[in-house]
Amino acid sequence: MAISVNTKAPDFTLKQKTADGLKDVSLSDFRGKKTLVLFFPFAFTSVCQDELCSVSAGLDQYQDLGAAVLGISVDSPFSQEVFAQRGSIQFPLLSDFNKGTAKAYDVLYEDFIGFSGVAKRSAFVVGEDGTILYSWSSDDPKQLPPFDEIKKVLK
Repeated sequence: MAISVNTKAPDFTLKQKTADGLKDVSLSDFRGKKTLVLFFPFAFTSVCQDELCSVSAGLDQYQDLGAAVLGISVDSPFSQEVFAQRGSIQFPLLSDFNKGTAKAYDVLYEDFIGFSGVAKRSAFVVGEDGTILYSWSSDDPKQLPPFDEIKKVLK
């Protein structure tokens, strides 16, 4: 079961691959700002692509609500960079290659179609003070987060 509302969000520092190389991105970098943290199973899969491209296309809605958006999967930062480029994803995709962050948020599949250690599709809204304001996770990788609910929490 994913970590619950009103708990302190586990901080993390994960790698993002950009044109300039590998960059460390921490949740604490966004302290003072609401942050939508999206875990997704795998880059280059149709549901993940639909989800992340849709969020990216509507990124201005999240920014208007004062929120940053971060995507996290266990994919390498190198594959995430290509995935972001091909999908024109305009927010950081972070590599939880070592699976520590998904484990800390309690959203790691033990077995996902024969793969162990894959992030469940999940969404968390982290408040300006680092507290979880919204927590959602699904065992069905085809189920997308309820983005209308998320936007209400961000208001």
